[in-house]
Amino acid sequence: MAEPVELPNRLGILAFRNKVLLPGAIIRIRCTSPSSVKLVEQELWQREEKGLIGIVPVRDAAESASVGSVLYPGGGSDSGERNLKNQSGLSDSRKTDAKSQQEAVHWHNRGVAARALHLSRGVEKPSGRVTYTVVLEGLCRFSVLELNSRGTYYTARISPLDITKADMEQAEQDPDFVSLARQFKVTALELISALEQKQKTGGRTKVLLETVPVHKLADIFVASFEISFEEQLSMLDCVDLKIRLSKATELVDRHLQSIRVAEKITQKVEGQLSKSQREFLLRQQMRAIKEELGDNDDDEDDVAVLERKMQSAGMPSNIWKHAQRELRRLKKMQPQQPGYNSSRVYLELLADLPWQKATEEHKLDLRAAKERLDSDHYGLAKVKQRIIEYLAVRKLKPDARGPVLCFVGPPGVGKTSLATSIAAALGRKFMRISLGGVKDEADIRGHRRTYIGSMPGRLIDGIKRVGVSNPVMLLDEIDKTGSDVRGDPAAALLEVLDPEQNKTFNDHYLNVPYDLSKVIFVATANKVQPIPPPLLDRMEVIELPGYTPEEKVKIAMQYLIPRVMDQHGLNSEFLQIPEGMVKLIIQRYTREAGVRNLERNLSALARAAAVKVAEQDNATAVSKDIHQFSSPVEESRLAEGADIEMEVIPMGVNNQEISNALQVASPLIVDETMLENVLGPPRYDDRETAERVSNPGVSVGLVWTAFGGEVQFVEASAMAGKGELRLTGQLGDVIKESAQIALTWVRARAMELNLVATGEINLMDGRDIHIHFPAGAVPKDGPSAGVTLVTALVSLLSQKRMRADTAMTGEMTLRGLVLPVGGIKDKVLAAHRYGIKRVILPERNLKDLVEVPSAVLTDLEIIYAKRMEDVLEQAFEGGCPWRQRARL
Repeated sequence: MAEPVELPNRLGILAFRNKVLLPGAIIRIRCTSPSSVKLVEQELWQREEKGLIGIVPVRDAAESASVGSVLYPGGGSDSGERNLKNQSGLSDSRKTDAKSQQEAVHWHNRGVAARALHLSRGVEKPSGRVTYTVVLEGLCRFSVLELNSRGTYYTARISPLDITKADMEQAEQDPDFVSLARQFKVTALELISALEQKQKTGGRTKVLLETVPVHKLADIFVASFEISFEEQLSMLDCVDLKIRLSKATELVDRHLQSIRVAEKITQKVEGQLSKSQREFLLRQQMRAIKEELGDNDDDEDDVAVLERKMQSAGMPSNIWKHAQRELRRLKKMQPQQPGYNSSRVYLELLADLPWQKATEEHKLDLRAAKERLDSDHYGLAKVKQRIIEYLAVRKLKPDARGPVLCFVGPPGVGKTSLATSIAAALGRKFMRISLGGVKDEADIRGHRRTYIGSMPGRLIDGIKRVGVSNPVMLLDEIDKTGSDVRGDPAAALLEVLDPEQNKTFNDHYLNVPYDLSKVIFVATANKVQPIPPPLLDRMEVIELPGYTPEEKVKIAMQYLIPRVMDQHGLNSEFLQIPEGMVKLIIQRYTREAGVRNLERNLSALARAAAVKVAEQDNATAVSKDIHQFSSPVEESRLAEGADIEMEVIPMGVNNQEISNALQVASPLIVDETMLENVLGPPRYDDRETAERVSNPGVSVGLVWTAFGGEVQFVEASAMAGKGELRLTGQLGDVIKESAQIALTWVRARAMELNLVATGEINLMDGRDIHIHFPAGAVPKDGPSAGVTLVTALVSLLSQKRMRADTAMTGEMTLRGLVLPVGGIKDKVLAAHRYGIKRVILPERNLKDLVEVPSAVLTDLEIIYAKRMEDVLEQAFEGGCPWRQRARL
């Protein structure tokens, strides 16, 4: 222990926030702030073993209102030590200055002198800041007389409060002090004994009771407890030995009682655990006794219920053997074991799967199936014919392994509803699995049972939910699967869609083969390109192109409007949408391959009508009352079947109610004014193409997207430069190469096309050309823009405008040949939607026009081009008069 130390009149002060260092206690601190680093460096580091500092508690500002004695920098305490204030000679100005700092610092009026037992210096990198790590030992109490600042840290004029040897000898003669000391040592000894039993420590602590003075022993014991800051301050303020011993005895006794309560709780918990183990053994013995007596109730045994369920599942023999082995393993396990629940869930899956249960197909009626397809879908004659052929084969050979149909087309053309129609025609249950965004192979094959949270794949889980082994399963958005480190779902689907392999489909979780050959698989996709070739080879692709405007009108009148009316609680008595208004919606508000936006706009009209009908709800009730107040004469004439030429108005019904009744009786008919009020101004205009090509350098192309065909404008502009070609519009590599080919062809034919003056050699001398594909946020790629790029360049360089009623598509070679491209049907339908009258196509795409509806071909002029010169001849008004000669 520390020997008595003679304290100087002034000490450097280190503030301890919400913490107290008592004499005899040892604490380790790390100093990082500039003030504390400066204090340690000057008061401890430089003075080495002779260095002393004062530790003074500091209270938070929020708790300062409850402080009984507070110091302010530059003065003494504000209460309890007025005589010290007078001695320090504080002026009124200093008092005011101290009060202004009250909110920042609230110092206690007593502290503890401390010395450094260990001191180490460090430098933080890369800041270079100096830090100190100090192990401090509390020595004795002192009272703060005056607190001042010295540079960045504080110093205090102090008065020692340590007990002298004479004071201690006098206190030992006091009977009360002797009694308190004895009581403290007895309580401390009980605490030490309790701690030795709990922590299995030696008797090293008992030596302190015999060697350390009792007044220092009280501080040491209290410093080792976790007590509140208020209690620590109270212990620090106990200068009187009797009060200090009394306070320390109270705290030691409280700590001892808390240890004893914790021991009782621990013993109680251990007793409960042993009790539960006893109950478990007794239950096991009771179960064995019941089995011997034959009193075991199978209805109450969940494992027995599961076993009966497995027996009735109709599993194949090899799978039943596997299930029995798992069941025997489950019976040997206790419910508390970790693998019990996973084994039970696995056996429940085996019992729930429809191994033999299948939907009994009724006799196929192809005529009824065709009527069902016609009632559910308009048009799509080729698709419906292929479905009827598929059903006819199933009728002649029910166990035939037909191909997997894959409907490919833009959104909103009825791919999913076609699959439901197939299920309805076959009389089978329907199940849909969405594959959009799936990147984990385990979604198809399931997780292995060794993983936590493992589960079967979507196929097995779907068959379990549908409850039959021969449903119609729709694999929706099969083109939107991805792959990452967890595997490739498309590769896992190869086994599923192969008729030769799916008889023994192996799910990782199920771990036994399951027969998927009875399932009829139907897939949907927006485009074919993302589907891997091996997977695409296992499916028969049926393309569903977009609808023509005429088909959309028929679909809206026969399907969409009745459905929208029913969804909004309306009928023809409240709302009527003429066919002409439907055509306007298609032309001005929707340009899509499908009919989803068309249905949304019709729903908006229905909602507007529903608001008006709901507002006139009271008027409708009055109208009903009018019919109820008929006169007896009317009733007799109605009974006789006579005609009534006038209606008798009962008394009490005013003219306003009559007008409201008549207003409800008349339906709301949609007109152009209502269209603009509800749907807003038209989004599309037939004059858009003419406005876009009003200047030279603009051409109109046709492109194919996942949402159907679209019209793509290509803009070209020339400026002074160094002969460079600049391309913008989020273009891919293929379309960039097409632009280079187009520019090379135009430069090679510049003289023949009269694009340069006589004597000029290079078309690009002193100029740059910038080609832009509008809608820059949409990525674009593909070779079919070659002829469009050449037309835009020729229009720019010749300052001749392209015809506004003409659009084109086709790939070109470096020699000027026009090559065929894909998506002809969608592109022609897009041109028809935009109101374009002439379409330039590659000559070798003539065969693809068979798929285009005849009504569309009647409205369009199709022009075939074999070479680029043919395209230029038809793209400009009056042909190509600036051409001098053509090289064929």
